[in-house]
Amino acid sequence: MKRGIFVTGIGTDVGKTVVSAVLAEALEADYWKPIQAGDLDHSDSGKVQHWISNTSTRIHPEAYRLRQPLSPHAAAAIDEVQIQLSGIRHPASGSFLVVEGAGGLMVPLNDKDCIIDLIQHLQLPVVLVSKHYLGSINHTLLSIEALQHRKIPIAGLIFNGDSNPATEQIIEQKMGQKALFTLPIMENINKESILQLATSIQLNVQTLLTAH
Repeated sequence: MKRGIFVTGIGTDVGKTVVSAVLAEALEADYWKPIQAGDLDHSDSGKVQHWISNTSTRIHPEAYRLRQPLSPHAAAAIDEVQIQLSGIRHPASGSFLVVEGAGGLMVPLNDKDCIIDLIQHLQLPVVLVSKHYLGSINHTLLSIEALQHRKIPIAGLIFNGDSNPATEQIIEQKMGQKALFTLPIMENINKESILQLATSIQLNVQTLLTAH
């Protein structure tokens, strides 16, 4: 099994890219986003490359680069591309790998497979990003249940946004696991702010290096 983690979220726009950058910085890990849909000139890989300070992290090219900012299955259809799990292979690297997904677990890649199937294909434990909003408890617990049903290991949970003890405590209680850290609202996302946060949570995430 490849040494690494798969960063997924309870939905779209919950902070997966920032979390991935922070983890890559803290662990001096490589970064890889297998599927990029839309904004190819300002891709998530490009953002992480721009935010990382250490000289060890390598940004690996995407397996699929789709032009439209849509669900991967729809974006692929427009580009006349068929996303296949067999076409997504771990990049050649001996380093720990932070892999970022697209959207949530049930985002479709084609007529058959979703992101959760990609996670199983890559055989990586998951770091789940949960963002605080009305309904996030339901979305988080459903995501946890889906992972547990597939017997996919959950290496850690990360909350995004100002601390909400009532939400965090019930999720941690039902999950049976404490969150790795809470990602504060960041006014400016740049090398300095990513490095500062990565340094502050470095000890918390060292266990991820043996999460597999």
